Amino acid sequence: MNMIKEMEQYLEFCKYRKELNRNTLKAYRIDLEQYLSFIKKDFLLKARIEEYITELHKKYKQKTVKRKIASIKAFYRYLEEEERLEGSNPFTKIRVKFKETESLPRIIPRNDIERLLNYMYDVMKQSGQEATIYRDLSVIEMFFATGARVYEISNLKIQDIDLDNGIIKLFGKGSKERYVQIGSPEVLELVKEYYRLNQQEIDKSGFFFVNRQGKRFSEQSIRRMIRKYSCQAGISIHITPHMFRHSVATYLLEEGVDIMYIQKILGHSSIKTTQIYLHIASKKQMEILKERHPRNQMRIQRAA
Repeated sequence: MNMIKEMEQYLEFCKYRKELNRNTLKAYRIDLEQYLSFIKKDFLLKARIEEYITELHKKYKQKTVKRKIASIKAFYRYLEEEERLEGSNPFTKIRVKFKETESLPRIIPRNDIERLLNYMYDVMKQSGQEATIYRDLSVIEMFFATGARVYEISNLKIQDIDLDNGIIKLFGKGSKERYVQIGSPEVLELVKEYYRLNQQEIDKSGFFFVNRQGKRFSEQSIRRMIRKYSCQAGISIHITPHMFRHSVATYLLEEGVDIMYIQKILGHSSIKTTQIYLHIASKKQMEILKERHPRNQMRIQRAA
């Protein structure tokens, strides 16, 4: 049985039948190629598979190990359902327990977001009608307006955005679509101006955010762009696109927005995924009670 060939067929199945996005497919390929390189022809030996799992635990954090094992399990389940396995599925006899340490999402302090945006708007004012800064600012504002993932913004098509009403159609995990409103008129005007300055390239490529060559503004280029402006603005923390997503969820919670609405805005399939932001909001509430509660401002004479 040629497992490399089986893997390629499985990835084709994931792409066209399950309609998984390219980032998920890329992760699956990395996980499976790593596994097959280690396992070689012993893909039905329980002891050999458990040896590989032990190696994963030595090299990676629990969250990464869990993902890699899930990728392999899904592959074996596919082979079993397609009756491609020459024997029983060894994963039915393997039990893996995880003790994950819960890490809270990293957010961008409000003053740093404000500092970054003010710096970029200053650059825009000085540049005249330079199209690149309009694109970069539109991307940043879009992240903060919608809480979108970086690949959702990078792959945004011209037909997915209603510039008249500021409604964006985003395609999340599993190509699941959702609609998000740009709530700020100023941001919508900025995005419209970006489109006006780049309309020819955008219409030709089909992608809403384009690079200097008129091609899709890639995820990696977006990350580099954020790093560039953050450094130029004198921001000390390392800002990533996903931190905007965490920040949107956290600050909306702090403003009293119902978590069910935040779940829909972020495109989470389960409310459990969204609930992690409650921990951050609770921490903020504790800080408020310590710093601003009127009892702490009162001068009370206690009995000796």
